[in-house]
Amino acid sequence: MKKKNRAANLLPRIQKLLIYFVLICISFVFLQPIFRIISKTFMSTADVIDPAVEWLPKKFSLGNLKVAANVLKLSKTLRNSILFSGVLAICQTTVSALTGYALSRFRFRLKNFWFVMILLAFIIPVPVLMIPRLMMFVSFQEAIHVSLIGTPIPQVLMALLGQGVYSTVLILIFNNFFNMIPHVLDEAAMIDGAGPLKVFYYVVVRMSLSTILVVFLFSFVWNWNETYITGTLLKNSIELLPSKLSLFNSEFDSVASASGSAFKINEAYKMAATFISIAPLLVLYAFVQKRFIQGIENTGITGE
Repeated sequence: MKKKNRAANLLPRIQKLLIYFVLICISFVFLQPIFRIISKTFMSTADVIDPAVEWLPKKFSLGNLKVAANVLKLSKTLRNSILFSGVLAICQTTVSALTGYALSRFRFRLKNFWFVMILLAFIIPVPVLMIPRLMMFVSFQEAIHVSLIGTPIPQVLMALLGQGVYSTVLILIFNNFFNMIPHVLDEAAMIDGAGPLKVFYYVVVRMSLSTILVVFLFSFVWNWNETYITGTLLKNSIELLPSKLSLFNSEFDSVASASGSAFKINEAYKMAATFISIAPLLVLYAFVQKRFIQGIENTGITGE
């Protein structure tokens, strides 16, 4: 009996150890590139070429960050990226919330058809949709004699029309959460004289602050990292941090030759530039992680 009890007590411990082992392995796969970026960022040139240095630098150096910040024009590109991604995120969050609310609460003709169209816009590859969108904006700017390509206007319009980066996912998040809000709350507000917009603002939005934060962060990060649509529509009219990062090699050579510097590009400079480009997102997540995790749980993304 004692042996059976010991075996019964030992089995849950083994299961927990296996679970922790799997989680540690999975987390290492995700965290290893970040650790590598941070390690290389603070290495000196001597440490980079030293085969004995793998993770911890012998000499801690901030020189890579200074050079990378100069090449990326950090003060300008960081401000532009925050404003650009923030405006698009606000537009996407607002439109996605209204669309998710409409799909959740109202009955109208061809509702299932429009829902399928929303899903189809997500399934079709972006390059396939980009060609007709570009042609449409070119034709429109020729008709109104106002330049659109090379300005943020096309992407703002796409965000306002529910065609922003992964807008379908954001709409589904809101729709899923709004379906969990009891309809009796809407009915109670309507009995008190509230219309649909007042119900949406005073009832639904007030109960969805965590979900709104999740959607805003998703949209901000996706617009921050998006380079294909931005490069096609915005071109080089506004210097953004991710766009500068993608051109880091050529930008580094031009800055080095213009300043007469003897610096040669190496892995440490590239990793420093990468660290700078993701640092704002890491800082943003650090400040809102509690509300973000709470919103993830509320939206049902985990499958609960």
